[in-house]
Amino acid sequence: MNPEHPVKPATAAAQALGYVDPGTGAIVPPIHPSTTYERDADNKLVSGRLYSRADNPGYEQPEALLTRLEGGAATAVFSSGMSAATAVFLALRPGDHVLVPRVLYWAFRNWLAGWATAWGLRVEAVDMTDPAAVAARVRPGETKLVWVETPANPTLVVSDIAALSAVAHGAGALLAVDSTFATPVHTQPIALGADLVMHSATKYLNGHSDVVAGTVTTAALNEHWQAVKTVRSQAGTVLGPFEAWLLLRGMRTLFVRVEAQSRAAQAIAEHFSGHPGIEAVLYPGLEGFPGHGIALRQMRGGFGGMLSVRVRGGGPAALGFIGKLRVWKRATSLGGVESLVEHRASIEGPQSPTPPDLVRMSVGLEDVGDLVADMERALPGGRA
Repeated sequence: MNPEHPVKPATAAAQALGYVDPGTGAIVPPIHPSTTYERDADNKLVSGRLYSRADNPGYEQPEALLTRLEGGAATAVFSSGMSAATAVFLALRPGDHVLVPRVLYWAFRNWLAGWATAWGLRVEAVDMTDPAAVAARVRPGETKLVWVETPANPTLVVSDIAALSAVAHGAGALLAVDSTFATPVHTQPIALGADLVMHSATKYLNGHSDVVAGTVTTAALNEHWQAVKTVRSQAGTVLGPFEAWLLLRGMRTLFVRVEAQSRAAQAIAEHFSGHPGIEAVLYPGLEGFPGHGIALRQMRGGFGGMLSVRVRGGGPAALGFIGKLRVWKRATSLGGVESLVEHRASIEGPQSPTPPDLVRMSVGLEDVGDLVADMERALPGGRA
């Protein structure tokens, strides 16, 4: 795209930054399956590329597009959201102190409690919704990273990115944000002071439940960023060329998908607030939700397509509710075009901190009336 005529993010996404293949005029990028690259007669790399474990031409467009959407300096794509998240921590050194939230994705919580601590990181959990509590736990000169997930999985709690950035930087630490639920459609953490932004690209960035991928975007090309790139190459957590192509394909519809999903999630949250079969609706777009004011400041154009409901009657009632759904699909994951529902406590197991009455819901692109009617039929005391 012409830098003299900047376009809005939705246009940049839809046109994949205006890509046109210079050789054929094709507007869809090609797939590059080659694992290796030729040297010239002087043994110099013709393209600057050595081997696909370090880089692949197919990474360039999705990485450049997400860098543009996040307002960062560079992006790296990974083989999964977990590999992207863990690379941020593995780029640190044994003995470094890190702060993580008490509410975060279950699989990543387990990795932090197991592998990260065994490797030598000093991991401490804190309430990230309370910047004062975080300020009391950072250790200047020792804390190297503050990690926050907002809105958090699965309770949707919201943390103040700008306030946490000030706390982290005041202690000489980096702030990394898992923005999977928010997406760059609604939040740009780097503009709020974050140093790193991570996405499970399996979810909204791809948006079609057919790719496992992850991304990390950096605000600066610093030493830590180089270490993240080295972890990706040396651990081999690279994305396949076809998967990279599918990820870019999905990102081209990111804005229209997420905006529609956010509108539907808002309508569903408002409809079921005060429902006789629902104890509470957890959604940042509701005025009475804790953190709603922060969400208004740092989320623009909507509050995302994720919500959770706490079903009246506890765990058995929650399981009974999802068992009766017919339009919503009972499946793990989120962010796709189909609406998914999951009872997280039973998935996470006996050590889960998730309330047993909580049901996590990923709103897709179906007719919102169909989704509401399906929930009404399944809930005790339904109003259908």
